[in-house]
Amino acid sequence: MLSYQHAYHAGGPADVHKHVALGLLLGHLAKKDKPFCVFDLYAGEGEYNLEAFAAQKTQDYAKGVSHIWNAGIVPRDAPDGVRTYLELLRRFNPTAELGRYPGSPAIARDFMRDNDGLILNELHSTAFPELGRWARKDPRITVHKRDGLEALVGLTPPAIRRGVVLIDPSYEVKTEYTSVPETVAKSVEKWREGIFAIWYPILKEERHLSLLDGLTQQVNADIFVCELSLPAVKHDEKAPGLRGTGLAVINPPWQFDDAMRDAGFWLARQLQGRHTAKWLKRAET
Repeated sequence: MLSYQHAYHAGGPADVHKHVALGLLLGHLAKKDKPFCVFDLYAGEGEYNLEAFAAQKTQDYAKGVSHIWNAGIVPRDAPDGVRTYLELLRRFNPTAELGRYPGSPAIARDFMRDNDGLILNELHSTAFPELGRWARKDPRITVHKRDGLEALVGLTPPAIRRGVVLIDPSYEVKTEYTSVPETVAKSVEKWREGIFAIWYPILKEERHLSLLDGLTQQVNADIFVCELSLPAVKHDEKAPGLRGTGLAVINPPWQFDDAMRDAGFWLARQLQGRHTAKWLKRAET
């Protein structure tokens, strides 16, 4: 049974890192007139009220987006990826108060043109109807209620061949660290043009290393990895909790690596963490 709900973690450090990267990828696709599509396999509710019970219970946003928001309207030293992210936040929050947070579906829709497409999937029984209400009356959006990895194989390749897929399960089921790379490898073979962005948590157990190893061994494509470590845990080091947030991007567009390095280092300064970035793999030719 699914227990994870993203509403409790909206705007946290993982969202900030992931959504800055997503904005860079979508901005690249939107530069050309040709249509693009976006797959969001664990879409959540679309967007979030930071004053609602779920967000207030954990206050993850106070450790993440609040730091970026409080840095100013658009800081002069902010790199392009961060500037795009901040400008998007301002469109959702036109006053000085930070009250709404755009989830990945809302970020995708902000970049879309009339001929682009957004394919959303959410299995959670509470989040799914909220997502449907958020997406209603937009003919560019389709919403599915399926297992995320099953949807990845079943729905790709899309009719619009330019596009990006976001894969960010909760990893509550530990086998996802091995099933994600297995499924992604199958989908990459079917959709060679696609960009695949795979989020993962960095925990004390370091299970993400098996995910990265699986991607390296099974996916024959360029893979770029960036990770944002969070401030040192002040309580018992043996206690569970998020140590950092990572993203593996398969088939990243030209110059994404440099742009994400710049954005990541800036975010790390704001969040008092550390950012690393590297090529995990270069495809065989």
